[in-house]
Amino acid sequence: MSTIALDPVLSHIDTSFDASVEHLFDLLRIKSISTDPAFKADCRQAAEWLVKDLQSIGFDASVRDTPGHPMVVAHHEGPTKDAPHVLFYGHYDVQPVDPLNLWENDPFAPAVKDMGNGRKIMTGRGTSDDKGQLMTFVEACRAYKAVHGKLPVKVTILFEGEEESGSPSLKPFLEQNKQELKADCALVCDTSMWDINTPAISVGLRGLVGTEVTVFAADRDLHSGFFGGAAANPIHILSKIVADIHDENGHITIPGFYDGVEETPSQILQSWENLGRTAENFLGPIGLSVPSGEKGRSVLELTWARPTAEVNGITGGYTGDGFKTVIAAQASAKISFRLVHKQDPEKIRAAFHQFVQDRLPADCRAEFANHGGSPAIQLPYDSSLVNKAKDALSDEWPNPAVLTAMGGSIPIVGDFDTYLGMESLLVGFGLEDDRIHSPNEKYEITSFHKGQRSWARILNALAQK
Repeated sequence: MSTIALDPVLSHIDTSFDASVEHLFDLLRIKSISTDPAFKADCRQAAEWLVKDLQSIGFDASVRDTPGHPMVVAHHEGPTKDAPHVLFYGHYDVQPVDPLNLWENDPFAPAVKDMGNGRKIMTGRGTSDDKGQLMTFVEACRAYKAVHGKLPVKVTILFEGEEESGSPSLKPFLEQNKQELKADCALVCDTSMWDINTPAISVGLRGLVGTEVTVFAADRDLHSGFFGGAAANPIHILSKIVADIHDENGHITIPGFYDGVEETPSQILQSWENLGRTAENFLGPIGLSVPSGEKGRSVLELTWARPTAEVNGITGGYTGDGFKTVIAAQASAKISFRLVHKQDPEKIRAAFHQFVQDRLPADCRAEFANHGGSPAIQLPYDSSLVNKAKDALSDEWPNPAVLTAMGGSIPIVGDFDTYLGMESLLVGFGLEDDRIHSPNEKYEITSFHKGQRSWARILNALAQK
């Protein structure tokens, strides 16, 4: 396979960086708030802006209508017929800006702010989540085209306009267009670095199961003086069930829960240990100090690589002002399970339902309401895809790239696996203090600049067989 020189591409990114910032600002000024119908036209405007921009650098790009906000799909051929093929994903929609009075500047009037000590940031809604992130990739492609007139790999781009409002159109769109969107791997930019000088690749995403259980006893609320001591109390019963989920060591007691859970390789655990995240500096800022999960595991292992069961809400009886002496007829709890490795969401759901049924006393029954489920995503720590990206990132940043995981879930990654049969490489350049979803969102100038250079390096690395 022929190769394309990387150094002149990096130089072009450097010399045209100021223009790329102004280019991004044009996109940031568009108020593409997907969850508010008042901004429907703005969302379409953002999609059309991206199509026009991608067409200007040689992509076959188009707006694709959905029942909600449109998708942007674009294709560019590689240098040869057998060149690797990547699908790059990002989203052009943004979160609402309320409360507006907490913003220091107009959220849709982006600007560069000098923070001193050589550090600069760009401010405005969407700078980090996700317009600034997706444009790092577009600018890398622009630089390759400006220097060489071609890209080092075949590229398909998918930009979504509903990520911030639940992605209702995404799964049907993927299923209907799976042949067009299928590639060798997906590249997802909606993630973060470890710190301002240390890039990260997220190789694991926890899955999620949500369920709601309601325990019923008597046919109405009861007087606790007249019936207390004789009638079943659903709040007591549900509380006991919830307490039984964990043992004294933080281990989850639901039968079969750990089926498919693998231990994290020791060398990965050691690399996480070297990152310096401790119980004190992780829990201290939120007023806690002692990890509550499985004993003997670090906070990073607990949040990145171990499954959980958490009660997200519990209700029953009288909760208004004052006091009412009743035995409630029913009590409910909302419970979520974060999954890892090969845990099966539906088996976990069924196991929990049986766990509840086995603990119900006579005269009581339970009903369940499901709230979605998705499997975990786990890339092999030694995969060729990961190693190429890790080396490319390490060549760009002051510190070597680290392999991390994410305690939360990014549904699109699971959807790429389910509908397109593709692994996803998660590389982004946001930081924890970027205030995404909050007033005064920002993005580091170094993130935008070195993010462009990083994608140029990654594309070059992926082109090598």
